[in-house]
Amino acid sequence: MTIDESRPVRPLVYAHRGSSAAFAEHTRAAYLRAIAEGADGVECDVHLTKDQHVVLLHDANLDRTSDGTGPVAERTLDELRLLDFSSWKGARIPTEYGARSEQFLTLPELLDILRAAARPIGLAIELKHPSPYQLKLEDRVLEVLRAEGWDSPSSAVDNISVSFMSFSPDSVRHLRKSIPGDFICQLVDDINVEEIREELGLGPFTGGAVANVMRAAQLEGERILDEGEVGMAGPGIDYVRQHARAVQRWLESGRRFRVWTVDSENDVALCQGLGIHEITTNRPAQVLAQL
Repeated sequence: MTIDESRPVRPLVYAHRGSSAAFAEHTRAAYLRAIAEGADGVECDVHLTKDQHVVLLHDANLDRTSDGTGPVAERTLDELRLLDFSSWKGARIPTEYGARSEQFLTLPELLDILRAAARPIGLAIELKHPSPYQLKLEDRVLEVLRAEGWDSPSSAVDNISVSFMSFSPDSVRHLRKSIPGDFICQLVDDINVEEIREELGLGPFTGGAVANVMRAAQLEGERILDEGEVGMAGPGIDYVRQHARAVQRWLESGRRFRVWTVDSENDVALCQGLGIHEITTNRPAQVLAQL
């Protein structure tokens, strides 16, 4: 892969689920730390609760990041507020970052945190699929944003520039109906059957079937980027290394690149050398210092 040394512009640094190397992902503490560290933007994943609130969680189930269990979609917001989403990380939360009971966040609460930064800041929202609510997830997210004053043509609300991401081509196409393509990022990554089986707790047959569906989605996502249907490409750092031709083609055709999850010095240097526009990292302070 050819590195372009004529591109001196610093990539923007987005904090992956907040400053999640320091504090539990998606918590108030993680986002406040990311802002304090000077991140240009933050990233979040969203799901819908049983009572249709947009909440910040990566997993469809509660088991990994809370003391609860079972699907997020089967709990109301009030029920989720009773769970502990921060202690599993083992990091003590400073008083100024809020009490343990204040760490779990909805999308409007994250917007309030970003408004209080009192400087321009980006927000990258990943819409997680498969969702039991299907594309109602996208509709509900847009409804919440509009209620907060979000403007679709500029995709901004107050000091916050909002962009949208998904691995799901259906999600991306649905978003494209009401949002300019420049603010939509098609995520892509290689499919690993074993990782899918482990993450979702599936057997060999079901895991293989799910992997086939995901491979089809990946191919469609690559086609969406090839044809310029959206303005942003969101490959993982391993994908960048393994698919040099596709990356070069999309860069040359004007796609804006947001690469995840970039934590090592070598990966940061690779992204900077390639002219990647945005780096998503668990360690924003470290990456900013290197850049």
